[in-house]
Amino acid sequence: MSIKQDNRHLYLQVIDRLKKDIEEDIYQEKEKLPSEFELAKQLGVSRATLREALRILEEENVIIRRHGVGTFVHSKPLFMSGIEQLISVTDMIVNAGMEPGTIFLSSHIQQATEEDARRLNCDPDGELMVIERVRTANGEPVVYCIDKIPAELFPGQFDAGHKSLFTLFDEQASDRISHAVADIEPFGWHEKVSPILQCDPETALLALKQLHYTETDVPVLYSVNFFRADKFSFHVLRRRM
Repeated sequence: MSIKQDNRHLYLQVIDRLKKDIEEDIYQEKEKLPSEFELAKQLGVSRATLREALRILEEENVIIRRHGVGTFVHSKPLFMSGIEQLISVTDMIVNAGMEPGTIFLSSHIQQATEEDARRLNCDPDGELMVIERVRTANGEPVVYCIDKIPAELFPGQFDAGHKSLFTLFDEQASDRISHAVADIEPFGWHEKVSPILQCDPETALLALKQLHYTETDVPVLYSVNFFRADKFSFHVLRRRM
């Protein structure tokens, strides 16, 4: 099983070999890898070389190391999307060939904070409708959603039957959502969200924070969606100017 050495750094060859073994299901998702001693011996490299390769593989989310337990093959993301595309969670799940669902948690009216008022360009004492939901894929919870909308846009309580807020705006608002400004923030364990999404202690979260605008550039929706990082992967297409 030892690697064939070429002119590249040895740790790069180890990375390629382990990735190939994972792709060929020699090591399967969530499977524990051999110990560093055994793996270094099998590959014919030093433990220092192996550790450097494992460090990079961990940064790339190919493996996950659990202190005192061992090294495991990371789960492959089920959902992949370009973040430059404004697509609903519902459509992301459908595009992955899975059945979207919603666990409705709450809908209530609250006074806008100073930050809310600045974001949504509303009065500091204005009211917001706050909606909390869990989105599921084939019945498994994968995204925790918090959405804030100026209350005057949709008088009354939110209809729990609406799965996509984009669809709600298309059906009931005078101006459809056309674009958003987004930020991604990584999280480790979140004491509220992680248990709801049934995360293991080492499962990270990706918080996608978005301020949505209509075609006339009016901010109408601020959302924070917590995605399970082991289920979702986002990428950005960058073009040279």
